[in-house]
This record gives sequence, C-alpha cells and structure tokens, in this order.
Amino acid sequence: MSDEPMRVLLVKTSSLGDLIHSFPALSDAKRALPGIEFHWLVEEAFAEVPEWHPAVSATLSIGLRRWRRNWRKTWKKGELGHFRTLLQQTPYDLVIDAQGLLKSALPARWARGPLVGYDRHSIREPLASLFYTRKYAVSRDQHAVERIRQLFALALEYPVPQSSPEFGLEGEAPAPSRELVFLHGTTWPSKHWPDAYWMALTQMAAEAGYSVGFPWYKSEERRRAEKIIARSEHGSLLPRMGLSEMKQYLGRASGVVGVDTGLAHLAAALGTPAVTLYGPTAPGLTGAVGCRQKNLPADWPCAPCMNRDCDYPDPSPVKPACFQSLSPETVWAALQQQMAAS
Repeated sequence: MSDEPMRVLLVKTSSLGDLIHSFPALSDAKRALPGIEFHWLVEEAFAEVPEWHPAVSATLSIGLRRWRRNWRKTWKKGELGHFRTLLQQTPYDLVIDAQGLLKSALPARWARGPLVGYDRHSIREPLASLFYTRKYAVSRDQHAVERIRQLFALALEYPVPQSSPEFGLEGEAPAPSRELVFLHGTTWPSKHWPDAYWMALTQMAAEAGYSVGFPWYKSEERRRAEKIIARSEHGSLLPRMGLSEMKQYLGRASGVVGVDTGLAHLAAALGTPAVTLYGPTAPGLTGAVGCRQKNLPADWPCAPCMNRDCDYPDPSPVKPACFQSLSPETVWAALQQQMAAS
C-alpha cells in the first residue's frame, strides 16, 4: 500500500461567493481524512482565494473569462495547450467538479484522475454530468454549502457531517474597534440598495459613534461611495484593495452591511457581525452563511424576481422598489443585534 497522501483536485472556478461556499467541505474532508491533500482549479481572478484554506496546498488558475473575450488570440498564443500540459503534470486520486457546469467539467476532464460530480438531476447543466466517472444524487432544495459538503462526503466516502459549517477562516479575535464596513457594490443594478438608504445608514452609524469605510474596485463603485460620503457628511473612501487585503480588513471590522455580493459572503464566513440585504435574490439556497450573519430578504410582491433590472410597474419612491421593505432603520437594528451578540 502506498504511503503517499490522497491527492484531490477541487474544480470550482468562480465566483467569490461560490468559492467561499466550498470551504466547509474542505474542512469536513480534512477532519475525516487528516492526510488528504487538496489542489484547487480556479479562475485566475480568484487565484489567491484557495490559499486562505489550510487544506489547500496548491492552486491552478484558468483564464476562462479572459479566453472567452478573445478565443482567437488565446488559440494563437497556445494558452490552451500550455494549460492542459500544466494540468496533467500531477496525478490525482480524485477530481471533484463542485461547479456542475460545462465550463468546469470540460477542463476538469483533462486532469489525470477519475472525475466525479453531481448526477444529471442534481446539477445546473445536466450535460456536464456526462463527463463524470461517478455521479452522485444531492438534493437541489438545500443551501449550496450543504450540497457541496454532501458531494464531498459521498465522493470521499465518509459520513455526511451534521455539524455547523466551519469555513477555516476564523483567526484570532480582532482588537476592539468602532469601524463598520458598508459593501455597496454589486454587479446587478437590481441588487443595489438605494443610495439614499446608504446615506441614512451612514448617518445613523456616525450618531452611534462608529466610523464607516466604503470599499470599491471599479470606478463606478468609487463614484457611488464618494457620493454617499459627501451627502451624508460621514464615512471614508478606502484605498482600492485586492481580495486578501479585503479579507483582512473585513476580519477586523466591528460590523458589516452588504448587498448580495461575494464580499458579503466573505464577511459572514470570517465570523464578522454582518447583515446582508436581498431584494431580487433569495438567501435560501445561496445566502451568506456565518455564526454572526443575518440575511434580510425583501418583503415585496414580486421579490425575489431574479431579474438583473427592476421592472416593477407602479411608481416607487426608491428603485429597486422591493427595497422599500428594507429601510435603513430596519437594517441598523439588525446590525446592532448582530454586534451585541458577538
């Protein structure tokens, strides 16, 4: 019998929230199989994220997003061939596609090892299951964190843990601070909490003696933050940070309020007292998870609509209309409750 540790390749390429949802499965597997070694295939924009989990010893990056923008250039430069050669350098005892999409199953198939994943009834893109050597039934009517935990347990043959998810991110308790972080940026227009609400919440925080930091990455996020800070006459624009810097910053914060975005999932996983706001989306299957996390879904006739743009037909004082049910007062009360419980 070989003394080599079991080596597994996890394929989960994006996005940030989805990557964070995979962390508890890694913690489960490391606890059940202490000698196991994980490598992770991930989109190059998120290459630093797998390094945050102690069970991951190597990261392989793939440039799918960049390649799709210019396939001809990618082909001429030989990037696909180079990537395939790199992927096949290491033999794996198992390759787990936890993404369940064709874009993950196709490159996963190139890896040296048996490829496993969800069966066709459990997966977002049933065609992807055709690439798997072994396929597992995992109910889609449960949170993504629990789905991935079950997939790992079935594939690696240990009992499905009944414990609360452990993300492996919690470090030492941060020094006491009076700083909040407001995660206002997101990709869908319909996920944006109204600017006027952010201004009111910032003023409430100031009156309670807190400072507020506004992160940004894209130029439109910076402009929104500057507008909120100027009109509320409080808060500070944070320097542009990478993901690892944001991880450290969120871990030190007294509290976080965010819309449905990857950084909100990170704050929750870190155990920072946090409130995440859901308008067009629902927290049931993909919401933020953490010991000090509160998800606030909109209570509105058409919510959750799952639309990128709000098309509510009646006049509304704010847009997206569903966020009328999540006032600044409601959000501030929820955040205070989470901070008091920590």
